[in-house]
Formats: sequence, structure tokens, C-alpha cells
Amino acid sequence: MMATPDLRVTDLGRMAYPAALELQRRTHQHVLDGIDPPTILLVEHDPVITVSQRKESPAHLLASRERLAELGIDVQPTDRGGDITYHGPGQLVVYPILRLTDYGLNVGGYMRLLEQAVIDAAAAFGIEALRDPPNTGVWVRIGVPATGELRKIAAVGVRVKRNVTLHGLALNVTTDLSHFDTIVPCGLPGRSVTSLAALLGGRVPAMDAVKRAVTAALGRALTQRTALPHGGEGGA
Repeated sequence: MMATPDLRVTDLGRMAYPAALELQRRTHQHVLDGIDPPTILLVEHDPVITVSQRKESPAHLLASRERLAELGIDVQPTDRGGDITYHGPGQLVVYPILRLTDYGLNVGGYMRLLEQAVIDAAAAFGIEALRDPPNTGVWVRIGVPATGELRKIAAVGVRVKRNVTLHGLALNVTTDLSHFDTIVPCGLPGRSVTSLAALLGGRVPAMDAVKRAVTAALGRALTQRTALPHGGEGGA
């Protein structure tokens, strides 16, 4: 499927994290070498906790290895930014692999673009999502509109190598939210997570519909970037 004429979207289905990471790295090299066009990889991972290289991240793993084995959750190191997170079935993981300068973006502007794509996709399903600066990711306010609790619905973590991006975002659709109890999600104590299913109940959209909404939002945002006179601009 294609988001724009020059942006390729590849749906990997369900895949273990190490295999998907290797595919990301191979695609990154192909984009860097001009063999592949800018590419978005879509995937649902087998249950896995990914731990970044931040020195405090390992302390945010709360469950024992024995408990994780009971739950069938793997643990893998990751070279993306951010802290610790969980991936699993029912969660849409999106890995855009593209050259930032092609879109006049720096890293900060790119992360805001990913967040906005999730906000726009959530709106298509009647959910008002928002940012919570300085915390990265996308959030939903539960209860009172102005003061209700914020719960995270999508995590964002990227790496940029030779100006080409890796990793991306993870949106909870029908994710087993109890698996987040095994970690301090994104290293933020006292902050909880949510999903489209938790918010919409029986009205939760099919995963294919969510994939279409997110890739369409990303495609629109990137197309708008290519239409801008970038010059020396670095942000979004």
C-alpha cells in the first residue's frame, strides 16, 4: 500500500522485535543508498519490553525474569531514544525510515510530526488526543476535560543515523494493558496508559482501519512538508 507516490508502506504483520529491528536496519541502509524510497514499516510485535541505553532505564523494569517468562514477554535492548516500553499484539508499531532533510525537519520537528499524526488519526475515531510537554508521546485526558488524568495512548521514540530515521511510534489499539504493569512506562512514575479499545469499548476500529488512518495522517503531514520552501528551516 502507498501513502503518497514517493512513500512506500510495508505491512509486516506480526513479527518478533529482533527480526523487525534487523529489517529496519536493512531498509535504513537501502534508503541511505538510494535503493529504496522513503518507507514506513507497520508491525505488531510479539510481547516484548524494549530497554533503551539510558542508564536509569533498567531500573524501570519492575517484573522478575520468572514473571516475564510466565507472561511470555521477552526483553530486548534498543538503540532508540526514550526509556523503557512494552510492545505486543494489538499495538500498532510504525517505523518511518526517511531522510529528514527531504522534509526540512530536525529531530524535534520530526517527533512533533509523529505525535500530530497520531492525534489526527485518533480524531478520525472520535478521540481527542493531545501532547503533554515536556513528555514525549500522545495522551488522552480521562474525566474532567481541563483537569482529568492524562493517560498515554502512544509512545514515540526515534533514532537518526546519517540523517535517516529509525524506530518511530507505538499506538495502543487492543493492547493488553496489564502488561504495562511490568514496567514504569517510558520511565514516568505514576502515569498510566490507555488504548483505543479502553476508550471506545465495542466501537474500537479494526487494526486495518487504524493502519489506514495513521499512514494517511503521516502521508499528509510529509506531503505538506515537501511543499514548503525549507531553506534553512529545521523544525516543524
